[in-house]
Amino acid sequence: MTARSGRDGRRATRFFIHPSAFILLPALPHPGPDTYLGVNHQRGKRPVPAAPPELVNNSAAGHIADGQQLAPPEPRLPVPHPARVKERSPTPVVAAGPSAKRTSPREGSGIRSRPSRRSGALQTARTMNTNTNNDWTKHTHFAALDWASDHHDVVIVDRSGAIAAEFRFAHTAAGWAEFTAKMKPYAGAPLALETSSGPAVDQLLQRGWTLYPVNPKAAERYRERKVPSGTKTDRHDGWSLADALRTDGHGWRPLLPQDEATATLRALCRDEIALIEQRTALVNQLLAALREYYPVALELFDDWTQPFAWALIQQFPTPLALQNAGKRKWEKFLHTHRLWRTDTAPARLERFAHADALPASAAVRNAKSLLATSLVQVLQTLETQLREYRRRITETFAQHPDHDVFGSLPGAAEKLAPRLLGELGAVRAVYPDADALCCQAGVSPVSFQSGKIDKARIRWACDVVLRHTVHLWADCSRKKSAWAQAYYQGKRQQGHDHASALRCLGKRWLKVLWRLWQDGQKYDPARHEQSLQAHGSWVQAHLAASLPATPATR
Repeated sequence: MTARSGRDGRRATRFFIHPSAFILLPALPHPGPDTYLGVNHQRGKRPVPAAPPELVNNSAAGHIADGQQLAPPEPRLPVPHPARVKERSPTPVVAAGPSAKRTSPREGSGIRSRPSRRSGALQTARTMNTNTNNDWTKHTHFAALDWASDHHDVVIVDRSGAIAAEFRFAHTAAGWAEFTAKMKPYAGAPLALETSSGPAVDQLLQRGWTLYPVNPKAAERYRERKVPSGTKTDRHDGWSLADALRTDGHGWRPLLPQDEATATLRALCRDEIALIEQRTALVNQLLAALREYYPVALELFDDWTQPFAWALIQQFPTPLALQNAGKRKWEKFLHTHRLWRTDTAPARLERFAHADALPASAAVRNAKSLLATSLVQVLQTLETQLREYRRRITETFAQHPDHDVFGSLPGAAEKLAPRLLGELGAVRAVYPDADALCCQAGVSPVSFQSGKIDKARIRWACDVVLRHTVHLWADCSRKKSAWAQAYYQGKRQQGHDHASALRCLGKRWLKVLWRLWQDGQKYDPARHEQSLQAHGSWVQAHLAASLPATPATR
């Protein structure tokens, strides 16, 4: 057998087969594009060996169909040490291979160009479920629930991993009664599921079950470990979660339920954010409609989330109606909505007078004016409900025991302070240290280290509501706290962009908030300044340099 290069540059293989061997060969497969099958009786100038090696079958079986054993495998070359094979030393290295070089990162907070002060040992779970109050070894069964909108699947395994029970029940009153009856033999068993909120979690907490939420990405990896073929069923999801709880659950943190006041405040704040997002979507639709037939309206106001902007469309639905209204009605509209300004009123009146300078076609005007007025009515109704939500949130926040702690934060005010309280909750054990809170808020970066590569990136897997709230809080605090503004400016001078500097500032604020939240104390600017001076913070020096110089006294 020899190898040569074909016309296309690839290596082709020639097999030299003795004629007597054809009686032993089974049917050969169709030759591939890089294989040449045939009998070559001449080898050019090479000497022909007296007895060429017979074609053998080196399969694992070692036998043919009639039971005869095939010849043992022989070396490919007839000569043990051919003369053409020469020893050679490895190719010397001319240049070093490519290596990863770390550049100074600019995204995210807490990214250092020097090693961290912490040791390089892996940080395991801070609170293991092996203490005397919750001895993990006492559990004899482990359950998992794969939830859905109309039904749920439950799988229970014992200590050895064998499935002890599995069933499906509907998300109805009768279905949950069935769940309670079938789970009586396994009362007290831990239960894992792929969410930390929702109707299923609410029902399980009411029934006193200890829940262990699992991140969806981790749940997917557990399923792939059990079913590497890619099979995806509700039964496999529940089984993989239950077995993962059995093997790894001792390091997981249980879901700690919040009290009624905190749970109510959290739900109200999240629903308010959802309504605000709907208002933003409706405003975008309204602007798109006005752009087609009412372009002058877009020049009159910058903020179309305000009710006075919607009132213009409601009172003057078309550009022609606005132009024909007259100066008296224009001035009345501006005074009614408190928009009259001596510097802006003349320009607005001029635009009112030429509102229909670029008219749209009648078909577009009739259709889009109806759409615009419909969207305005929906926005006005939604704004009424948002005011009701704000009233309920303010009342609930005022009655909460931690009102003074969060109400004293600079820049949080009456809107962001309830959201911060709702996301952090009242159970201090949820965040055992400030780092856990910073990771949950998405202000701490994610590290990636492999060999010579050592870098960090922004953390996307986090509490989205808490991330957005901290972002807004950090931005608003710059207007209320001189320390926050000095810290922000220092980060911008170091090369961080606006969002990165706010993440850095948000991380500093969260560390302060975590200490206040644990101790139940209000924020004291004077005490904070003393702490900065005691630790020799660069922020204090930057703040002192930014303050105006005090004139010398005689």
